[in-house]
Amino acid sequence: MHRLIYRSRATGVIDKDTFRDILYTSVELNRKYGVNGALIASRTHYLQFLEGEYEIVEKTYAKIKEDKRHSEIQLITFSPVEQSLFTGWRMRGFGLFGLNLELEEKLKEKYGVEEGTIRLPDEEAAALAIAEDVDMISIFHQ
Repeated sequence: MHRLIYRSRATGVIDKDTFRDILYTSVELNRKYGVNGALIASRTHYLQFLEGEYEIVEKTYAKIKEDKRHSEIQLITFSPVEQSLFTGWRMRGFGLFGLNLELEEKLKEKYGVEEGTIRLPDEEAAALAIAEDVDMISIFHQ
């Protein structure tokens, strides 16, 4: 099992429709190829986690890099892992827009601000931390 994390800049403003379209396509493709993961989006950036067999994750990432909805793709990590963090999530999505102001301010305080929105991390430990934080937010706001 391997985990790949990357960060990229959106070529346009990320809204709920764009985010939903990406998630729908990701779920279908990931189900077909046995990839799990999560996608976090601010209004300007994506942070994605992919887990699966090395070759499949590598091919999935190669296709993702061709997607014109983002640029400035930065590979954060691609390494073997002993345990999956995203078991059963073909692609779980967390849109960090439309949050209540208190939650948004807490995330901005912890991770910083970029272009007026929550800054998505560009290093592994912080990327994993924000994934855990937004997962907890989604549990409490269902």
